[in-house]
Amino acid sequence: MKLTPMLASFVMHFGEMGSRWGFNRTVGQMYALLVAHEHPLSANDIAEALNISRGNVSMGLKELQSWQLVQVQHQQGDRKDYFRAVGTIWDMAKKVMEERRKREIDPTLSLLRDMLLDQPANDQERYAQQRLQEIHDLLESVTKWTNELQRLSPDKLNTLLKLSSGVGKVLDMKDKFIGKDSA
Repeated sequence: MKLTPMLASFVMHFGEMGSRWGFNRTVGQMYALLVAHEHPLSANDIAEALNISRGNVSMGLKELQSWQLVQVQHQQGDRKDYFRAVGTIWDMAKKVMEERRKREIDPTLSLLRDMLLDQPANDQERYAQQRLQEIHDLLESVTKWTNELQRLSPDKLNTLLKLSSGVGKVLDMKDKFIGKDSA
């Protein structure tokens, strides 16, 4: 399977972005390939398109399955497994946010909670705990906000995104007419 220049560019870029989202470059490329193909692909198709080993494809597919981003499909009369991206682009974004929260935010919140339960031994630790409390509160707020976002339908999320682009202007107008100190 040969990729067109447009698809190759997308797949390579998505691989770089995947490494920022929590999975390695090759797994990102594999996912991009599956997202951009209308029909499911076999592991051999993926290995050939990306010029990577079959073992690397197998490990990457397992990781994508653990993120619940790909699904196995079978084709009648063919013993090979075929893989396709699951759901819509909104579903993908939700899964990535959920997995990042589980892997990064939740352990951090747990650590912060434990540290905030300790009695400070001196002024430096008291100050540090105040700062840790601020970090904890911010992460808790972001977690609650993302949980609420994940409950919304794609249409409502789209509407919210469009509305949010004007929120800064509304807040600036409020500050101008009411004053910054009255908030």
